[in-house]
Amino acid sequence: MNVQKFGTVAITRAILVAAGLLLSTPPALATENAQERRDARDTKQDSKQTARKEKVDCKAANQKNNAECRKDKRDTKQEGRKDSRDVRTGETPKP
Repeated sequence: MNVQKFGTVAITRAILVAAGLLLSTPPALATENAQERRDARDTKQDSKQTARKEKVDCKAANQKNNAECRKDKRDTKQEGRKDSRDVRTGETPKP
């Protein structure tokens, strides 16, 4: 009877130690991932604002027709998406 009680206590301790180890590591990783996502989102949002401003400036200056201004805007946003992916993967630090 004592051996069975000792086994149950040992198993309970092992489970509690394992749970403690599992719960202690993910928050640090989650915080790092969240920061990367925020940085990537900020990069993408900045490129959207830049693209909007470029399109307005392009149309106001009558440099190109509307289709060419839209293409420039799309290209700018695509570059922003690429920069965002680079920030997320850690290839390029956030400016």
